[in-house]
Amino acid sequence: MRFGTLGGRLVLVKDGLALDVEDGGDVNAALGRFDELVAWAATADFSTGKAVTDAELGPPVPHPRQVFAVALNYRPHAAEAGFQAPEEPLIFTKFPSCIAGPVTEVTLPPGKPDWEIEVVAVIGRGGYAIPREQAWSAIAGLTVGQDLSERASQLRGTPAQFSLGKSFPGFGPIGPVAVTPDEFADRDDIGFECRLGDEVVQHGRTSQMIFPVDDLVARISAVCPLLPGDLIFTGTPAGVGNRRNPPRYLQPGETLVSRVDGIGEIRQTFR
Repeated sequence: MRFGTLGGRLVLVKDGLALDVEDGGDVNAALGRFDELVAWAATADFSTGKAVTDAELGPPVPHPRQVFAVALNYRPHAAEAGFQAPEEPLIFTKFPSCIAGPVTEVTLPPGKPDWEIEVVAVIGRGGYAIPREQAWSAIAGLTVGQDLSERASQLRGTPAQFSLGKSFPGFGPIGPVAVTPDEFADRDDIGFECRLGDEVVQHGRTSQMIFPVDDLVARISAVCPLLPGDLIFTGTPAGVGNRRNPPRYLQPGETLVSRVDGIGEIRQTFR
């Protein structure tokens, strides 16, 4: 099942058609009834669906209550940043006001704006203290995300703080849809890449994570109850701009395309 939002309402998406979900005006509430949604989707009649493009879709979850993110969850990225691979997940947050749809124009703030492609987990029924062996059942789907980051703000201070520099308007684009885990041949091994113009700047597979998706759900939910519609940005691989020699940052007029196999792509143009 593939789902997203259109005009702020939850829709199923199939073959270029969007089908409105009954009682889909409250996306978080609908995801909280995820078993009912899956059962309804199994027999949904797309004859009344509306033709839709990625540019018309909004973020799969427009108003998440919690947005978690994971630092240094790929060994090559930890190495390029000059750190040892962590023994425990390094969790921070992006503030929900940064969440945006799949095709956007982003105003660059002053400083050093950078890219980070991520696979994002969308929480469905959620829960508290979820055992790892049950973690996938708490997830509604996976989507494409960019953890856009203004490095000067992010790394200012001793110790550095992450959240504000990663939460400028439009710095959390996700989409174009979320895809239920059963749709993937191997939900633990999904390929992805990020292109800036014609250059592939990042690529990887989720099987390379230090802490896989189900492990993250179990560890985060041991502290914070995961609520329907919450997002987990699961980490980025090597290839970010500020670790290049010389460093490279996003510029007005550039376009960043982030793609995850089996989901699709998001596209950000900068001004």
